[in-house]
Amino acid sequence: MNTILKGIAKAKEVVSVKSKVNVGVIGFGTIGSSVVKLLLERRRFFRERTGIELNLSMVCDKDLKSRRDVNVPKVMLTKDADRVINDPEIDIVIELIGGIHPAKEIIIKSLCAGKHVVTANKYLLAAEGNDIFKQAEENKRQILFEASVAGGVPIVKAIREGMVANSFSSIFGILNGTSNYILSRMSTEGSSFKSVLKEAQSKGYAEKDSSLDIKGLDSAHKLAILSFLAFGKRVSMDDIHVEGIEKISSIDIQYAAELGYVVKLLAIAKRYGRELEVRVHPTLLPSDNLLSSVSGIYNAIFIDADLVGKQVFYGEGAGRLPTASAILSDIMGLAYTICYCNESNKYVAPDRAEIKKIRKMDDVRARYYVHFSAIDKPGVLAQIADLLGRHGISISSVVQKERRADQIIPIVMLTHEAREKDMQDALKKIDKLKTIKRKSVLMRLER
Repeated sequence: MNTILKGIAKAKEVVSVKSKVNVGVIGFGTIGSSVVKLLLERRRFFRERTGIELNLSMVCDKDLKSRRDVNVPKVMLTKDADRVINDPEIDIVIELIGGIHPAKEIIIKSLCAGKHVVTANKYLLAAEGNDIFKQAEENKRQILFEASVAGGVPIVKAIREGMVANSFSSIFGILNGTSNYILSRMSTEGSSFKSVLKEAQSKGYAEKDSSLDIKGLDSAHKLAILSFLAFGKRVSMDDIHVEGIEKISSIDIQYAAELGYVVKLLAIAKRYGRELEVRVHPTLLPSDNLLSSVSGIYNAIFIDADLVGKQVFYGEGAGRLPTASAILSDIMGLAYTICYCNESNKYVAPDRAEIKKIRKMDDVRARYYVHFSAIDKPGVLAQIADLLGRHGISISSVVQKERRADQIIPIVMLTHEAREKDMQDALKKIDKLKTIKRKSVLMRLER
């Protein structure tokens, strides 16, 4: 055994071209300062664990006056991103400024300058990923993005490496902690959407402008990344049907609970042969579903694949330390490549032929929860059932709630599986009935 270990150690010495990797960070905000702090404070920890010296060379930000909880020598600080990009000693550039511009230009310039790149920028990858991945391929550099989906949950690496031999059939994800916190609080407290959003903002779980979170766009960006990794299809934002949670009321969450369901903002990718459907919307899940118990700011991703079967990944989807952990994982992965491989592995795979088409939302089939607000009058339910029947939609169950003070009766209905277009066409006609007083509420069901 000693002989084998000595042989491995000797082989590593021969293969290794360097033992120190220089890192430059662009973006010194909340996440950037956490990454910088860990690179400085855990340098010895990383060296003892991996044999590699991770050396923080430079930190760039437009604002160098604001106080952070880490002290960086002034000689390492700069406001000029080009100093980081063009420094011949820097091996890896960490982009943490967010947004599209100038983040895209910084990443592309870094790749062209021969740097590997780590980013947490899901918005950029979802919107401009094609251009960025093309530059990575042309320059034979890697761009890693574990922190772009589900924070500290290592879902990107799990799909790309751990399940590389699998063919995926579906991915369901609770991918936004802000929305999940709001829905969880509305469920347990019966509070309104607006009051819980205010609470989430006061606790720092939601930004002052939380529109990306509550409108489902943040989840859609992450779904685009997961769809590419799992199904080999570059999905544009225009391909993804997106609905947020801003119109969900506590009364519908209560009605769903009485029927045995929990409401979650779900990101869904399903494969049907060579078609892929991708959608983000509030979804009713059975209360015994594993994702139904995911509450607060936590994220969870359910995967169904042919070899590993059903898998669930769970953890904090945001926050300084979980995100920094994911970024450092990518940095160390690149450091191994730089020190022991002599050449870059191609982590960004080309489009695969397995998916030919994105399914239109009109053609999606699902079961539905519908809440009608009707006048207390004989024959109303018969009118609704008739219009649904004419569009090929059959009713699974129906509950008529007690009359409200405004003389409106809530009618809550679950349907059997139907086509989206048929359901939407039926609802348009039902909402035009004189006996229906408010726009009907529709949510889809998943198992």
